[in-house]
Amino acid sequence: MVNTKISLCGQILDNPIIAAAGTFHYGYEMASLYDINMLGSFSCKGTTLEPRFGNPSPRIAEAKDGVIISIGLENPGVDAVISTEFPRLQKVYHKKIFANCCGFSPEEFAEVAYRMDQADVVGFLEINISCPNVKGASRFSCDPALAKEVTRLVKARCHKPVFVKLSPNVTDIVSIALACEEGGADGISLINCIHAMRIDLKSRKPVLALKKGGLSGPAIFPIALRMVYDVSHAVHVPVIGIGGIETPEDVLEMMMAGASAVEVGAMNLVDPYIGKKLVLGLPEAMERYGISDLSSIIGVA
Repeated sequence: MVNTKISLCGQILDNPIIAAAGTFHYGYEMASLYDINMLGSFSCKGTTLEPRFGNPSPRIAEAKDGVIISIGLENPGVDAVISTEFPRLQKVYHKKIFANCCGFSPEEFAEVAYRMDQADVVGFLEINISCPNVKGASRFSCDPALAKEVTRLVKARCHKPVFVKLSPNVTDIVSIALACEEGGADGISLINCIHAMRIDLKSRKPVLALKKGGLSGPAIFPIALRMVYDVSHAVHVPVIGIGGIETPEDVLEMMMAGASAVEVGAMNLVDPYIGKKLVLGLPEAMERYGISDLSSIIGVA
């Protein structure tokens, strides 16, 4: 009998499988497909202070072993999420979620996080300083001082564990992670999408309306793995590994690199049952590789 439970900032998750923000919406939409309570948790759709309509279409472009997305943080605003989306979720989901908080200033990040911190269903705050699809939204993940300031302001107003989600589109992601840790972060989530684009040969124009978007999916897994390895060996807080996970073996590899848990993003768009498949397939993969307890392999590589 294997043990899939993991501890994250003192909270026990049944397994390390977390559905990533932007691909699981606010959760209840997926509950008609399978019992989403089997997941370790999920991160809700990126939420801003005010409602956003998102970017113009086309917003999605196919890529080899991945997808390029430019949604633009479309959401109804934090107050509507708390008053409308969360009550719907709590009818079908009985665990704690990650609230993915977005903003356009350090003070705005802190305000969104503060409001989310009050919601009963929220167990963790994921501060998304790295959205690649909105002008100006990712600048906080490119400057250690700004990343630290956002983290500091959020921590000053909130009580629940704070994970800061980082961008791979930087020269030195370790320096950004260390700045977040200095600002009080309880954990680090990485990576977000990689800047990318496609061109339509017939029209001779970029496929996406805004030309560029964020690449996610299996194509970025080795890059995410390397960054998780580098960051987890530099900080003293837990790391959540994100990027291209599609098999139980990917989960094990990411945890061996140093992740305490993983988030599954793009594959939810390809196969809406991927979360269930990973949860059910993880024990078998653990037995195949002689792993009795997941916590024993974190950072062993």
